[in-house]
This record gives sequence, structure tokens and C-alpha cells, in this order.
Amino acid sequence: MSAEPFLYPNVTSIPGQSSISPGERTPQKQEGVKGEFDRVFERTLDSNTTDLNQVKQPLKFSAHAYQRLQDRKIKMDPAMMAKVNDAVDLAAAKGVEETLVLTHDAALIVSVKNRTVITALDRNSLSGNVFTNIDGAVII
Repeated sequence: MSAEPFLYPNVTSIPGQSSISPGERTPQKQEGVKGEFDRVFERTLDSNTTDLNQVKQPLKFSAHAYQRLQDRKIKMDPAMMAKVNDAVDLAAAKGVEETLVLTHDAALIVSVKNRTVITALDRNSLSGNVFTNIDGAVII
């Protein structure tokens, strides 16, 4: 073995040869005072929670609703889907569980909790229908 000390890269001192006492290395945390890490950590948690609450789940269609859309030739373009999504968000904000969403061309029954379109009717089929098991309606 050589008499030269072993060098550690990116280390300012060799282990065991510190002139700083262990109590001086880590500042003592005062009770009730938050350090910079705690403040950054809490801000990160708060922003992640807010972001998660703002994320919209996509609207789904049941097999029955999908078949009704095809049979009745109801078009759901991206603009209309965005409006229906917004309508479901409004219903959710009011605590509605099952909503009737009325568009210019159709009526959709939507489970707000599951974000699922249950059934769809075209404008010509609306007259004379009674909508049951809904607790709200949104007209777009």
C-alpha cells in the first residue's frame, strides 16, 4: 500500500477527518418552523392535487347508446363531444347522477358518475317520450 491518501471524487474531505462536529453539520429544525424543503414539498402536493381534480375523464358510450347513435344516424363530431363533456361537467358540479343532455339534434341520457352515455334519441324521436330515472337536465 502506498502512503498517499485515497482520493474521493467530488468530496471535500476524507471520511473520518472532519473538523466539523456532527451537531454542526445539520441545522437543528425549530419546532413549528418550516424549512425550504417543506414549503416546496407542500406547493408541489397542492399543485398536483389541483391538477388531478381538473383532469376530465373521457366520455364513454354504452353498447346500447352506440347502437342507437348508428341506427338513428346521430352525428357526434369533436365539437359536439366537447359540448356534451362540458354539459356532463356542469351536471357533476351540481351533484346530478343521471342527466338528460339535450342538443340541437339529439337527447342523450348520461350517467354522470360513470361518464357514460346510456342511450341516445334523435330529434324526430323526442316528441311524446317520457324520460325517467334522471335527476337533472342540461340543454346545449
